[in-house]
Amino acid sequence: QVQVVESGGGLVQAGGSLRLSCAASGSIFKVIAMGWYRQAPGKQRELVAGTTNSDSTNYADSVKGRFTISRDNAKNTVYLQMNSLKPEDTAVYYCNADIRDWDWNVRAYWGQGTQVTVSS
Repeated sequence: QVQVVESGGGLVQAGGSLRLSCAASGSIFKVIAMGWYRQAPGKQRELVAGTTNSDSTNYADSVKGRFTISRDNAKNTVYLQMNSLKPEDTAVYYCNADIRDWDWNVRAYWGQGTQVTVSS
């Protein structure tokens, strides 16, 4: 069994900052990649930022220069530092982890989501 748990969402004023955390635990051989997605009401889920074992990162154009993704491989944890938040960043943020288990299977796991609300 693998669990992916997010934390750190909340309500913040425009221009403020929040830091999200996501930890993967359980029957993990290796975490291959981790990333953050978000889904606003009435919109499709979109990639916000991702990182791989080689420390490469990628960001949605809308968050470049404001958000930073980082990873602690020893803890199987990924963080998303969100600065200069805008009302349009309001969404449920989901953590995704691509994990190889001890049976050598690779699966994508999702967290339960954490609400981020930015007031104007």
